[in-house]
Amino acid sequence: MGNVKIIAITGDNYAGKWNHTPTACRGIILRDNFIMMSYETRTDQWMIPGGGLEEGEDERACCIRKVAEETGLLVQPSACALQIDEYYENWKWVNRYFFCEVTGETESRLTDREKEVGMDPRWIALDEMIAIFSNHAAYAETDEMRRGMYLREFMALKKLILQPDKNS
Repeated sequence: MGNVKIIAITGDNYAGKWNHTPTACRGIILRDNFIMMSYETRTDQWMIPGGGLEEGEDERACCIRKVAEETGLLVQPSACALQIDEYYENWKWVNRYFFCEVTGETESRLTDREKEVGMDPRWIALDEMIAIFSNHAAYAETDEMRRGMYLREFMALKKLILQPDKNS
């Protein structure tokens, strides 16, 4: 893994130990001052494209597969640029972020859940997306899952794009 920066986020509901450790690989795709996002039209929720690593799957292959399924873009991912570990209840969620170069297009293949929420790939201005994610605390009383996800994505963009050279 080399010297990949790891950021930990611990939820108020963390049990103090975990017995589930899923890993997700996420692709950061930039074009000019825009970023490719997965947008759930029915829930009005944004996320960096990506998803669960399957058993025996290479992390870069997972990133390529999930980005293609969600956005229809074929990508070439960098080495892992950042890892964010989230601790909630008895889970440790591992999120690995990769910068991706678009190499082509394919047909998106959404899961049933993604179809239900109206998942739609969207280019959005990077500063607009950072502003949306920076508002994560607004969901503390109403939507803990979104609060945690927006905090995670905000931390990722902050570390990788706003402050890429800082060691903090």
